[in-house]
Amino acid sequence: MGNVYGYVRVSSRDQNEDRQLLAMRRERIPDENIYMDKQSGKNFNRPMYRKMVKKIKKDDLLYVKSIDRLGRNYEEILEQWRTLTKEKQIDIVVLDMPLLDTRRGKDLIGTFLSDIVLQVLSFVAENERKNIRERQREGIEAAKRRGVRFGRPEKPVPENFEQIYGEWKAKSISGEEAARRCNLTAATFYRRARQRNG
Repeated sequence: MGNVYGYVRVSSRDQNEDRQLLAMRRERIPDENIYMDKQSGKNFNRPMYRKMVKKIKKDDLLYVKSIDRLGRNYEEILEQWRTLTKEKQIDIVVLDMPLLDTRRGKDLIGTFLSDIVLQVLSFVAENERKNIRERQREGIEAAKRRGVRFGRPEKPVPENFEQIYGEWKAKSISGEEAARRCNLTAATFYRRARQRNG
């Protein structure tokens, strides 16, 4: 029996990893063997994951809370699983899915069943990632329709905008000069001018 490792992933810095860490500690995984990334599961280009994969060796054991914590890309999950179990020759335990425990059922039927479960769960994980992106896109569109603005807040127009706009409109100064006098970029000045005409 080799070393025991745990891998924890949350998609963003404001998400809480406590539930996963608690599960790892219940398995008595030493803190120094728990690797955690705070980034998307769309691929495996994650610093702590890569560091862990370099460290693990034959006969080690890796715990993950659920397959979507490992990743959310169907093809890449299957590829990583193959790399870890076949090339690195380690065992993997997915705590939320007892069928995904490579220590059990190393015969042909056991391997076949865990491969089917892995493929289904990997598909579900990627599908959920697509659904999340679609819900985000729909949420952003709905917010925009309600008038919510995204990005940096617009720079307020200076008090002398009307006067400078009038001079520019009368062609007594260029757009670049008008923008400079308003302390705006040319693009912002022209956009504000279009809004003023609006």
